[in-house]
Amino acid sequence: MELKKLLIIGHTFPEPNTTAAGSRMMQLIKLFKEENYQITFASTASVSEQSENLESLHITIKNIRLNDAAFDAFIKKLNPEVVIFDRFVTEEQFGWRVAEQCPNTLKILDTEDLHFLRKAREEAVKKDSPVSKANLFSDTAKRELASILRCDLSLIISEYEMELLKHTFKIPEAILYYLPLLIEQKVSKKQLPPFEEREHFLAIGNLLHAPNVDSVLQLKQLWPKIRKQLPKAQLHIFGAYAPQKIQQLHNKNQGFLIKGWAESTAVVMSKYRVQLAPLRFGAGLKGKFLDAMQLGLPSVTTPIGAEGFCGNFTFGGSVTTSKVEFMNSAIDFYKNETSWEEAQKNGFQLVQNRFKKELFAKDFKTRLLQIARNLKKHRELNFFGQILQHHSLQSTKYLSKWIESKELIKIFRDSY
Repeated sequence: MELKKLLIIGHTFPEPNTTAAGSRMMQLIKLFKEENYQITFASTASVSEQSENLESLHITIKNIRLNDAAFDAFIKKLNPEVVIFDRFVTEEQFGWRVAEQCPNTLKILDTEDLHFLRKAREEAVKKDSPVSKANLFSDTAKRELASILRCDLSLIISEYEMELLKHTFKIPEAILYYLPLLIEQKVSKKQLPPFEEREHFLAIGNLLHAPNVDSVLQLKQLWPKIRKQLPKAQLHIFGAYAPQKIQQLHNKNQGFLIKGWAESTAVVMSKYRVQLAPLRFGAGLKGKFLDAMQLGLPSVTTPIGAEGFCGNFTFGGSVTTSKVEFMNSAIDFYKNETSWEEAQKNGFQLVQNRFKKELFAKDFKTRLLQIARNLKKHRELNFFGQILQHHSLQSTKYLSKWIESKELIKIFRDSY
């Protein structure tokens, strides 16, 4: 039987050991591999040292360019049954080309997180306003919501964001699907170092990501008071792509150490006693907390950090609403084995009841099959999406064609 074809248009090539987004993409790839899809991964980005070796997984790699008609010939020849756009900007750039060349292809948008929500919260923090008062009705929101409406299905990583889209923005539930970060293997407590064998505090996250950078800057302010109570403790900051303003915070005398990229999150996290993440803005699910709860590492964070995790369960650590509460929780978990073990237990229960792969995988595959078999009817029920496909993308299309023509003229002139 001929294999089904999936094209993923990646914003970047996935880096699962660097970003939660990279882990998420590899989870999606695995779900489709289990259904025997022949996968092609295309991106305008370059492969980095941290990028997953997709070719070793029998995935075809394709470098593509913006504003280039060669993509039209490529996708028409490939003729995939499914296309996944990695974040809304790739749908803006290539969605109209997919629609023109392969009109019957099922189009899926993997939002990763809602970019407009993250940006609105960041702007609120910069203005020293509560994130609850963030202006969500921005131009970025208009672009991202239009992208969601143009696609046949959008994958939403957080229950909070599902509710926001359905109730605040009235996006039809039929084109949304809640698919969080997933865990496959249960880690036994017996496999993990106990309280007394762990030491120091950990902060981890991709340091190209603005919320993580801001979190480290917050820790620099909070750390002296924590260390005053725990003079032998250190805080180790892990993360790829640290900017200079983070690197220069390294201070061995203060026990505030910038460690760089962690090759194995599991190995690193298992050594530490408490994770600290005073996140003031962000969106989606933070992979660092899912990893920590799996590995028995209590975390101290904020409501933004824990957003989308708990449901009816208790966070694997402490969710704090003030700097004083944050510092007190960090000190308590570090000193008090009883508090630490209770947080660890809560984390184990949460991830097993809310993020196990088997809770989602079968239903997700069934949903895709149902939409694919009834694609015409599915699109009729989302007629606003067809309107946006017809009108709003025309501006993107003709701007792209104008840039393409301009580049051809430049090449022609340079050749003479």
